[in-house]
Amino acid sequence: QVQLVESGGGLVQAGGSLRLSCAASGRTFGSYTVGWFRQAPGKEREFVAGISWYGATTYYADSVKGRFSISRDNAKNTWYLQMNSLKPEDTAVYYCAAPGSSYTSIQAMGPSNMAYWGQGTQVTVSS
Repeated sequence: QVQLVESGGGLVQAGGSLRLSCAASGRTFGSYTVGWFRQAPGKEREFVAGISWYGATTYYADSVKGRFSISRDNAKNTWYLQMNSLKPEDTAVYYCAAPGSSYTSIQAMGPSNMAYWGQGTQVTVSS
């Protein structure tokens, strides 16, 4: 059984930083594009960042470019989201996710294409 477990969320002041982790088990995701999504209250779940299978390519939503950084450690079957210069509008539940097939195009990393989801971790940014 595949499990994705996020950690690292919390409450931070505007301008602060957090680092989220997603530890996967039940399947090796080394050959998968993986990513992060978020959902704010009353809004749809949205793509935040994605990283290709060997980490050669990353892709970000315009709203987080230059502030967030995605990385992965295939030896640990884990990926990360470093969030800097956080803003109140970044407040949301953050989810890690992976598609059902390996070698998925990073441009295809929409919520409807994800097969595996973590339980979510709350990130709250106070002003």
